[in-house]
Amino acid sequence: MDRLNPWRFLLLASAAVAAGAGIWLLRTFDPNVAGSPFPPCLFRLLTGHYCIGCGLTRALHALVHGDLPRALSMNPLAVLLLPVLPAMAAWAAGWRPRVLEPVMEVLLRPKLWLWVLPAYWIARNLPWPPFSWLAPG
Repeated sequence: MDRLNPWRFLLLASAAVAAGAGIWLLRTFDPNVAGSPFPPCLFRLLTGHYCIGCGLTRALHALVHGDLPRALSMNPLAVLLLPVLPAMAAWAAGWRPRVLEPVMEVLLRPKLWLWVLPAYWIARNLPWPPFSWLAPG
């Protein structure tokens, strides 16, 4: 195995520090209460519609407190993708185990995300079930 490039190490260390700070903030402050340091969604304030990320802060807050059902009710796509993002970042950084090749081949297709993200964005703004279940709860 190759030695870790100093720039990769710096990137990984920075990501770890940022993740730790984010977890601390989410453990310390509740985004559901008035006076929270977390800003509301600007897109929602301007349009009245949910964006792809609406509910993400509340979902992460629920996750760091161990409440998976609540997290899924806030932003199901983000919660489901959360374990995938570090794998995609590691893949992009050069860590490529063979077992992940078929999965990454699908996940790294831009066309997939050009369909999934807008479809999710539209679906979570439709006012009837099952689409209304995608809106932040």
